[in-house]
Amino acid sequence: LHLDFDSVQRDNAEMQRRCQEVINSCISLEDKNPILSIHDIGAGGLSNGTPELVSETGGKFNLRAIHNEEKSMSPMEIWCCEAQERYVLAIEQKDLKIFDDICKRERCPYAVFGEATGDKHLTLEDSHFKNKPIDIDLKVILGKPPKMLRDVKSKIKEFHDFDLSNIDLEQALHKVLRLPAVANKTFLITIADRSITGLVARDQMVGPYQTPISDSAVTAASFKSFSGEAMSMGERTPIAIINAPASGRMAIGEAITNIAGTFIGDIGKIKMSANWMCACGEEGEDAKLFETVKAVGMELCPALGISIPVGKDSLSMRTGWNQKNGTKEKVMSPLSLVISAFAPVSDIRKTVTAELKNAPSKLFLIDIGANKNRIGASCLLQTHNDIGKITPDIDNPELLVNFFNAMQELVKNEFISAYHDRADGGLIVTVLEMCFGGHIGAALNFNAPNSSELIKLLFTEELGAVIQVEETLISKVKAVFSKFGLNDVVNEIGSLNNSKQFILTNNNKEILKKNILKLKSVWSELTYKMQSSRDNPICAKEEFDSILDAENPGMQYKFSFETNKTVNIKTHKPKVAILREQGINGHIEMAAAFDLAGFESIDVHMTDLLNNKINFNDFKGFVACGGFSYGDVLGAGSGWARSILFNERLKDNIVSFFNRSDTFTLGICNGCQMLSQLKNIIPGASHWPYFKKNKSEQFEARFVSVEILPTPSVLLNGMQGAIIGVPVAHGEGFCEFESPASIKALKDNNLIGVRYVDNFGKPTEKYPYNPNSSFEGITGLTTLDGRVTIMMPHPERVFRTVQLSYRHQDMKSEMGPWFKLFTNARDFAG
Repeated sequence: LHLDFDSVQRDNAEMQRRCQEVINSCISLEDKNPILSIHDIGAGGLSNGTPELVSETGGKFNLRAIHNEEKSMSPMEIWCCEAQERYVLAIEQKDLKIFDDICKRERCPYAVFGEATGDKHLTLEDSHFKNKPIDIDLKVILGKPPKMLRDVKSKIKEFHDFDLSNIDLEQALHKVLRLPAVANKTFLITIADRSITGLVARDQMVGPYQTPISDSAVTAASFKSFSGEAMSMGERTPIAIINAPASGRMAIGEAITNIAGTFIGDIGKIKMSANWMCACGEEGEDAKLFETVKAVGMELCPALGISIPVGKDSLSMRTGWNQKNGTKEKVMSPLSLVISAFAPVSDIRKTVTAELKNAPSKLFLIDIGANKNRIGASCLLQTHNDIGKITPDIDNPELLVNFFNAMQELVKNEFISAYHDRADGGLIVTVLEMCFGGHIGAALNFNAPNSSELIKLLFTEELGAVIQVEETLISKVKAVFSKFGLNDVVNEIGSLNNSKQFILTNNNKEILKKNILKLKSVWSELTYKMQSSRDNPICAKEEFDSILDAENPGMQYKFSFETNKTVNIKTHKPKVAILREQGINGHIEMAAAFDLAGFESIDVHMTDLLNNKINFNDFKGFVACGGFSYGDVLGAGSGWARSILFNERLKDNIVSFFNRSDTFTLGICNGCQMLSQLKNIIPGASHWPYFKKNKSEQFEARFVSVEILPTPSVLLNGMQGAIIGVPVAHGEGFCEFESPASIKALKDNNLIGVRYVDNFGKPTEKYPYNPNSSFEGITGLTTLDGRVTIMMPHPERVFRTVQLSYRHQDMKSEMGPWFKLFTNARDFAG
């Protein structure tokens, strides 16, 4: 284990959570928001953030008022320290009491360390040394600097074409599928919570096999609307080695083709952020940067009607060292432009995913490269340790705009079943990923004049996309292409098959025929090897082996109850306490779910209970939400549970609540872990398990299937027998029972309410269908009278249909099957 104590940026996620809650609370006060201005602390620390905060007024600051536990730090180190999770804020003196109360409630430390002066002067006083380390006019440090003139020269380098005539197609395909830029990156995606907020409508995983092939992200703006925003990225760094301006143009283009599968409307609605990276000062690199900025900012974006209002840069992308023999070595990064694209979306349901759907269909290639099939800097050549000579580029911006407009009309009218842009790996990888997502085969046919031209066609990374069109809609789709003048770049390239075969023919001669699951296994080797090294290798092997299961039907839904939104509000809205502790992050979506079900959701922090400002007497229900209370450093939910058990007054109050026959309690994820440690004070919960580290030895963020079992749970009433998809996000969900007798008692009394099932609907301990490998898939329990229910999955994040990462196409109602849990609570509350 290596600890980098030289790092100046130490992260503290729980402190960031507290800071964010303070900011959220202030913003929620609307006109009474005490924050006048805010600046996060990043590069340069307070030396950067503080002058910018008072740039219009000037200010006087006290160095020793800044929180600092390391007393040996010099004034410069304190002022320039880049410690994270810090902000500087401007607050009027009269509003300081409001701010102080919020910070105390959230247990967020703060310091009043200065004041605005109005003299456009910056003063920093140090009471320890009794001096002023900084005493300067702001215009000196924030004024407009003089223009810098650079005399730079381009570096001419010779590149050569790569001979493709001896390429073996199958070997080349395997190499490209294993390349990290192309390969399955599940190992990176499932270790980060991507369902938090409950506003995520499109994450990285798509389809019934949860395959990481999403082109863009889509989020909802609220829990009550279908408006939202779409986001995508684009980067083509390898191209910059040969043609830097082309790499910038292609990065812009890729961001557009990635986001085009969501209905946005006018292309001008897309805004971009540009992250520039360059080894400035190195021969030829400054010229490349200038040429690329000009190509993107002065030429391409104006032609597309798109703006780049924000961005950042890192202009020292090099590292050097001395070898033991005294020789100097240096490595520098090629010029890189990473584009992030954002756009408002009027209806987040108008998004087309990449997995093939099982319907009589044809596949079409929209080739924005207009059959040039340039192969330079492609993944294919990288796997052969070459770079090539001529790279893809955007030669006709109007063609890209017409492509985008056509896609918008097709998506809006629901004319296409699947969409995937052509990028890393080329056309062959694009189609294969679509096959991987749906476990559906494809047969492609081309008419290339020779093997080299076929290789170019299959592996070029020119801009473009592949779409699936049901046969009944082909004429309508072709009419749209004709409307936007795309007939010359649209080609029908193949059809689907149910034999799970990827068949490639050229001039009606079969060139390649491979089982898509075997190819998916090759594509997934990177994830398998990374998981085997980083996590539990047994679990990694279980997930890898499951790829080859040809009988796997994919995720299934089975439920018969109504999921409509209509709720009987009756004459009042019962109060439910949305309980959270420091580090909890799932309370907003939980409050929204109960609000829509007819409750008055009350935000209750443990600080409120410990200070006796609130007690449970006024509530019909309380919900312990998910997150990472106390950073889980004492064990999952342990610190939270002990804050109750070790406070006799609070403990007595919550025991009284549990004993009231008119109350209900729900614990989700971290709240589930916490309540399991209160089982000795919860009537009828004595046989509950504790929740320990997942067998995979990793935090698991998955979208999995669970079955609802018959129990006395008032919250799961009428849901028994249902099989429903639900997100999980936890590192400690493995059920540890005190003895086999506990399991028997739970089964005898029907207290096991939720269990993981595989895609055949069978209870499972197999990873990843059971992300923590708990016995018989157990993940949710209740009490003898059914008034307390706990579970590790997150139903509060998917109470609307649009929140489900995968859903059957016939699930059209606004509210999803999990909404019944919340309406059950409302029915019980009376």
